[in-house]
Amino acid sequence: MGAGVACAAALAALTAVPAQAHEPGHRAPHWAAKDTGSSGVRLRGLAAVSRDTAWVAGTQGTVLRTTDGGASWRNVSPPGAGELQFRDIEAFDARRAVVLAIGEGEASRVYRTDDGGASWTESFRNTDAKAFYDCLTFFDRRHGLAMSDPVGGRFRILSTADGGRSWKVLPDAGMPPALDGEAGFAASGQCLVSAGSRDVWLATGGAARARVLHSADRGLTWTVSDAPIPAGDPARGVFALAFRDRAHGLAVGGDYRPDQSSARPAARSTDGGRTWRPADRPPPAYRSGVAWLPHSRTAALAVGPTGTDLTTDGGRTWRTVDTGSYDTVDCTPDLGCWASGEQGRVARLES
Repeated sequence: MGAGVACAAALAALTAVPAQAHEPGHRAPHWAAKDTGSSGVRLRGLAAVSRDTAWVAGTQGTVLRTTDGGASWRNVSPPGAGELQFRDIEAFDARRAVVLAIGEGEASRVYRTDDGGASWTESFRNTDAKAFYDCLTFFDRRHGLAMSDPVGGRFRILSTADGGRSWKVLPDAGMPPALDGEAGFAASGQCLVSAGSRDVWLATGGAARARVLHSADRGLTWTVSDAPIPAGDPARGVFALAFRDRAHGLAVGGDYRPDQSSARPAARSTDGGRTWRPADRPPPAYRSGVAWLPHSRTAALAVGPTGTDLTTDGGRTWRTVDTGSYDTVDCTPDLGCWASGEQGRVARLES
């Protein structure tokens, strides 16, 4: 069976879960846990390259890599990074990756490897005590952005044009003013996402309302729209975005505190983020990560500490398909969908 046919068959099986769930001997596509040997680490950063290759990053300065579908993992953490909190990682292939450490002042750093993690180069260290970097994204192998919580009343954008080897702060003249208390969430590496060669979106919360900012020129100028996911508290807002093209986007979030309910934790856009509509039947609780399934115009997965939800209608309705705890999710064209989270948890979607 060709790779394209196999992917299509697996996707069809996933989206047909309700119809097949009661067939004798049938096992619906599911998360299959992969032992990383790192149970003391929370892995909020995830970069899926293929069904075989994935990178994860997390607490204690940890970076892990697999090239055999999760059967084995190599600890490729940067030397001396044990005190850092890695929250986002972007990988171009099995050898090249860029990882972001978050935190105030010099705790926010960027590292790059070109040899599968055998060696790392620190390519950026934040020197502004008021900056706190949350997420990064790449348009291609050369051009990428990282975002910081507001500095001087505006979100700060860091840019690279050489694959993360060097970075510069972009001018903020085209950035709308931030709201009082507004910030991004370094929960899943998905508060800053891109689609195509120039479009990028930034998710916020914490203020009186949650918002999504959009730039069509790689971060130089931005427009802003309100999101229907409740905010008004430092623990609430939009935590993750996913755009399958320039028009169709999904937003998930809520209230990350386990003792608080999350009303309307999902929304969708069909106009590039200019307007957002709440899901008609949303996930039942806070979700921190979201990803479109490849080869589909309507199917996506959302993950959080209390489960995984599937939509097959572009985000209008969601249904829970797994109750395991994951912080982030990422999929590749060969249907290499991966998820990662607390206690070193990593899983791959299998049927």
